[in-house]
Amino acid sequence: MIDLIVSQGRVADRVPRMIEGAARLAREMEQRYGLKGEFIGTPAPPAQDDWRDSLPQAKETLDGLARAVTSSIEDDRLPVLVSNTCSASLATLPVIARKTPEAVVLYIDGHGDFNTPDTTDTGYLGGMVLSGACGLWDSGHGGGLNPKQAVLVGSRDIDAGERELLRTAGVRVIPPKEATAENVLKAVGGAPVWIHIDWDVLEPGSVPADYTVPDGMLPSQIRAIFEAIPLSQLAGVELAEFNAPMDDESSEEAVSIILDMVAPVFDAAAARD
Repeated sequence: MIDLIVSQGRVADRVPRMIEGAARLAREMEQRYGLKGEFIGTPAPPAQDDWRDSLPQAKETLDGLARAVTSSIEDDRLPVLVSNTCSASLATLPVIARKTPEAVVLYIDGHGDFNTPDTTDTGYLGGMVLSGACGLWDSGHGGGLNPKQAVLVGSRDIDAGERELLRTAGVRVIPPKEATAENVLKAVGGAPVWIHIDWDVLEPGSVPADYTVPDGMLPSQIRAIFEAIPLSQLAGVELAEFNAPMDDESSEEAVSIILDMVAPVFDAAAARD
């Protein structure tokens, strides 16, 4: 039932261990759950570049991810994407908007990722993902996501201009302390759900991630959300931004924490199969 899709091409990576983080997490999923991952893209070194450079560089990887997710949904399977950066979602969110237009996107992230080329101070592609999927700017990979069907969960580092865009677009925001399973279920209602997680949503020190922000969510909150959403309602999952430590012991510990948070999805899928 689960299609494991793994992003391995550079998609605006600015630090060197994000691609390795995605690979390590995917390999453990393969071993633990008997899956065979579809690895997409060719690794490339990180760079401190602008979105104008990183976006075209990532085209082949983004196109491949979009095809894989499209195929999974059309085959009535559950896509689970493990990606190096949130920028990979520029490919996937437009697919879910097109294939399952009634879906709610839970964007569980420490940041809003709702800047545009006109508002960004950093030029970082990853800070413009959700806005691109909602059609506020043209990434070249589609849009179509209704902002009113996007829910930011755990977000707390939001620029002033970005906050205004979120407000006018109608994106709902659930801050970390209010990110209970009950509140998330209320926001979702009975709609299909696509869950995006950037591990910087967690309290720093929980899982190594880039761009960490204080006062985050706890792993137990993430697991509770996965426990609360029925498998029948789940349209797909994407897990991004695991910055794998250099030593194997620390990396294995972090992978174990991640897998414990998402275990309800895999356990429910195994029970159905």
